[in-house]
Amino acid sequence: MSELINNSEQRKSQLKEIILKLHKGGHQEEVRRELMETLSQIPYGEVVEVEQELIAEGLPEEEVLRLCDAHSAVLQGNIDLSGSKEIPSGHPVDVFRKENEELLKTTAAARTILSGIAAGTEEYSETAILKLRGLFNNLYDADKHYQRKEYLLFPYLENKGITGPPKVMWGKQDEIRDLIKGSIEILQQKDITREELLAAAEIVLEQALSGIDDMTVKEEQILFPMAMDKLTDAEWYEISKQSIEIGFCLYDPLDKWRPSGAAEGGINEAQKSGSHIQLPSGSFSAAELLAILNTIPVDMTFVDKDDKVKYFTQGSERIFQRNRAILNRDVRYCHPPASAHIVDKIIDDFKSGKQSRAPFWINMGGKMIHIEYFALRGENGEYLGVLEVSHDVTRYRELEGEQRILSYT
Repeated sequence: MSELINNSEQRKSQLKEIILKLHKGGHQEEVRRELMETLSQIPYGEVVEVEQELIAEGLPEEEVLRLCDAHSAVLQGNIDLSGSKEIPSGHPVDVFRKENEELLKTTAAARTILSGIAAGTEEYSETAILKLRGLFNNLYDADKHYQRKEYLLFPYLENKGITGPPKVMWGKQDEIRDLIKGSIEILQQKDITREELLAAAEIVLEQALSGIDDMTVKEEQILFPMAMDKLTDAEWYEISKQSIEIGFCLYDPLDKWRPSGAAEGGINEAQKSGSHIQLPSGSFSAAELLAILNTIPVDMTFVDKDDKVKYFTQGSERIFQRNRAILNRDVRYCHPPASAHIVDKIIDDFKSGKQSRAPFWINMGGKMIHIEYFALRGENGEYLGVLEVSHDVTRYRELEGEQRILSYT
């Protein structure tokens, strides 16, 4: 046992020296070669411990943040994951990983278009820009993935004394958010030239894509295996139950995970047993309200005052498909890039009080679909958000004569 402990201490000491070499300006490839020669494989837990020790010994968090990408690049492929636990389907870590798969597909698609434009194999056109804008709009969903780590997972780790790595990772995630926002702003510019796009791609767009890709590696190789070791099933279940409040990233979990002995999730037992929501004109239980909202023959989506999608009905005959991955997403990114400016104008008009409703109707698959946006306002006129209502009105347009209630059979 003492030999194992000594080996661990020796590995951590060597790893610390290697990271400090990066801090002093050592070249990444040389440091990586030294790592492979001296350590080969490092257990994921020891990487976390070394990062924590460096901060405790006085290396500023800002410097650890600056070195984060460098030492991740050096460590990539050299972290021993053999002792990591299996992840059940639907477990919060399983959801994180599925989201990472979608993020990596999206970054790869964006990178393909950018490299094609640079090489001349992809035509530089408005269509290509719209595709890129759509992909970066989707990448903005990484914010929900990061928020679930920051507000649900990190507090548990900090309670167990693991404070350094979450702070460093949070800082990195803020950098990625800024890069994604900057990329979207660049792609929204009118009449951007090919040369301007390629110049911006090198300093902003590519950095955003690399940041997302690198973060998935940090999560898969270090954060998730370590968190699986530290957190109990009960703690993971709390994270799972609260995740819906923040929303999911490009993926809607198909399986519900519940550890053995945990109570059923969803509407809580008090609500099921008759606790009522009281309104000025009456009351109902949560189960009754859910049934009412899902029975009304229209699709409804609620966007709050901060422009985040917070709720949608789940009727059996939805017109536009929705999944929980859109929850807490900026509504602008739920529409095609070509119409984002119209969504902006509707929201601005609602917030200013210039308008309170915006109706549209389209032909879709032989059906006439009526879509209307309504401004929601409180008793004192304060803006509360937007209600989108979609309705298949085909059958109403075809009505003739009357059908009174007395004719019901």
